[in-house]
Amino acid sequence: MASEIELVDIQAGYGRAAPVLRGLTVSVPAGTIVCLVGPNGAGKSTVLKVASGLLKPRSGRILVGGVDVTGQGPQRMLASGVAHVLQGHSVFREMTVAENVLLGGYTLKDKALIAERTALVKDLFPVVAQRWESLAGLLSGGQQKQVEFARSLMVNPKVVLLDEPSMGLDPKATGIVFEQVVRMRDAGTAVLLVEQNARRALETADLGCVLDLGRVHISGPAAQLLADPQLGELYLGGRPAEPTAAPKR
Repeated sequence: MASEIELVDIQAGYGRAAPVLRGLTVSVPAGTIVCLVGPNGAGKSTVLKVASGLLKPRSGRILVGGVDVTGQGPQRMLASGVAHVLQGHSVFREMTVAENVLLGGYTLKDKALIAERTALVKDLFPVVAQRWESLAGLLSGGQQKQVEFARSLMVNPKVVLLDEPSMGLDPKATGIVFEQVVRMRDAGTAVLLVEQNARRALETADLGCVLDLGRVHISGPAAQLLADPQLGELYLGGRPAEPTAAPKR
């Protein structure tokens, strides 16, 4: 299966400090959710920063759709098809949902294309359509996250990078957000997901990668990683729990 984005043998870090990523290789096949899990300090969020161009790797290659885009900054990476939804909430609270979402398509010049993408994200995220004229700051945390998802899809990216999408959300909102991640995947957008709630994320994902000390320690089908008792004890917080995610395709 062709990959939407590949990070190959990446070394990366901050300033003069020791590298955080030490020869990391990750691939996100088309039409899949790939989840990165691991202990604090394993380098999960750093992977997303490298993938979106926020952090230039010291060595290694980044391929998007098979094209080498290593060293490109965030704007060029977005143009290449990589959208990044940052950790926490990034909506503009004093702007409407409509204004927030349409900001995601600010590089688009074709009005018909903007209308087409707007209709798509409204269909994909019903709360966006329902609250279109509302101030984004009046929405719940889970609803704001869906606005961020919708905004990221306006440019029809090949892959969306999600950093801790459930942060600060209650269990009900978390469930809704993960359902929307699946809907994004089913609509044709690959997803690279970082999430502290490792079990919940792996229940949602197709593939999982366990990071440790800046490298991929083990990878494979997410269900297989969840079922591994040793991995559960080391990285996932104890014994396996009952699945709660929506059924896979």
